[in-house]
Amino acid sequence: MEEEKDKFYDDLQKVCDRVPKRDIVMILGDLNDKIGKEKACERVTGKYTLHGISNQNGEMVCNFANENSMTVMSTQFQHKTIHKGTWILPDLTTVNKIDHILINTNKKNTVQDVQTLRGPNCDSDHFLVKTIIKQWLIITPRRNTENKKRWNLENIRNPVKLKQYRQMIYEKLVQKMEQREVNHEWEIIESTIIESAEEIFKT
Repeated sequence: MEEEKDKFYDDLQKVCDRVPKRDIVMILGDLNDKIGKEKACERVTGKYTLHGISNQNGEMVCNFANENSMTVMSTQFQHKTIHKGTWILPDLTTVNKIDHILINTNKKNTVQDVQTLRGPNCDSDHFLVKTIIKQWLIITPRRNTENKKRWNLENIRNPVKLKQYRQMIYEKLVQKMEQREVNHEWEIIESTIIESAEEIFKT
């Protein structure tokens, strides 16, 4: 188990090292950790953690964040306790916060808020985590406009078409993800969104 944890963080470090320094690095996921209120970790975790004491995995998360000049954004915002926990134990009573979001400290203002949503049914023992991100995107002008796709704006505003669009994306993703390769997941998602839009919102 310890070897698997070390390998995970070694692999994560290698990925982060390949990212250009000017880019934003954001890590999201179930890190299976508890981050406490220790003063030693407060610089990267903030004051609004759910737990009082960090477990070993929590210490590893804090060490990784500290070594890579990152901040744990999921513990930076003040919310009610009900909006902090992300995973409920089988006893349906105990709730832990083990899903986190990390980002470069010098880009942390990009994340405006992080909180747990208890209402949506995710068919999981994890709760949905909502993150608000504000980021200016640089638009690169494209010279070739011959193949530019145009959508029918009336279709985009049509609730029936929007429902069909969402359903088509879901069905296509389910079909394509059955034989997916991890490195191609974003390519699959991107092509699915475009294909669905072409079919539903075509001019």
